[in-house]
Amino acid sequence: MFVKSLSLANYRNYETLSLDSFGSVNLMIGRNAQGKTNLLEALLVLALTKSHRTSKDKELISFGQDHATVSAEVERKYGTVGLELRFSHQGKRAKLNGLEQRKLSDFIGGLNAVMFAPEDLEIVKGTPGVRRRFLDMEIGQVQPSYLFHLQQYQKVLVQRNNLLKQAWGSGADSGTMLEVWNQQLAEHGVKIIRKRKQFIRKLQKWAQQIHEGITGGGENLKLSYLPSFSEPEEEDEAVLFEQFMIKLSQTKEQEIRRGMTLSGPHRDDLAFHINGNEAQSFGSQGQQRTTALSLKLAEIELIHEEIGEYPILLLDDVLSELDPYRQTQLIETFQSKVQTFITATGIESLNAGRLQDASIFHVHEGQVHM
Repeated sequence: MFVKSLSLANYRNYETLSLDSFGSVNLMIGRNAQGKTNLLEALLVLALTKSHRTSKDKELISFGQDHATVSAEVERKYGTVGLELRFSHQGKRAKLNGLEQRKLSDFIGGLNAVMFAPEDLEIVKGTPGVRRRFLDMEIGQVQPSYLFHLQQYQKVLVQRNNLLKQAWGSGADSGTMLEVWNQQLAEHGVKIIRKRKQFIRKLQKWAQQIHEGITGGGENLKLSYLPSFSEPEEEDEAVLFEQFMIKLSQTKEQEIRRGMTLSGPHRDDLAFHINGNEAQSFGSQGQQRTTALSLKLAEIELIHEEIGEYPILLLDDVLSELDPYRQTQLIETFQSKVQTFITATGIESLNAGRLQDASIFHVHEGQVHM
């Protein structure tokens, strides 16, 4: 896929912007805090319908404005797709080829994107919540139905936690209502778990191969899903549902005392092992960085495998963070097959000799010039 144009209105520090001279490799050059990352964020927002930097859509709207619009034309193998997202204080609206979409899940998939930024190192060494967010964002791109079950699960989780808190405070018997929430939690939860397991298995195939290539065969990378109640290999939904319901029954009293749900996909984690050692605790900074890079490169191949097209690649101030060897590995991966957008403070920090026919955009205070 290929982004032909990008337009912004009242988005972050851009009052109005229209770009339509993109190439296969696009360099966004400028000092810090000029709006380079905002451009990459806008493209990712069109892919995910939300930002990777904030959970509050209102932060995407320029100060003093009541709405923001992001739109793009994307060339796909089946033709050109027009994408538009409008954010306001009342919510967001999505249009696909000029037609408003009733559900955001019908809009997602019009553009697929993989972003790699310095903070992605947190996927390896950060908290379980960071890794769950990574899984949710990436699976949702290629399987929009996953987002439906995730949203429903989160709604049920809030209701169930509220009931648990009320039961502890009042001492009332809430068994019947709790059973209703248990059923709904398990119904959506097992679909999330199953899709996560399938995704990780596919990601493992690509990440292991790529990691071995980067390390010259010296390191073996293994990804492991760590569910809170089931065996990692179990994928049968009926079995998972039964296991989930049993776990909820076993932990009922403890959950009432603590006022929270203690089992389910909202408590699961993802582990990385290098040559048998856990990367989060025992991996060096270089090993953790290589693991994060391997994951991102694996995402590109996995999305291609799933949808038959390569996603666009967004590199936010990341090339300068890599040593020359890893820069070369990354550049060779996307060169000539993946449309790429790269931010940097200066071209001298990049291995520019390998960036063939790159289009260069200079970004300064919300203005972009070639």
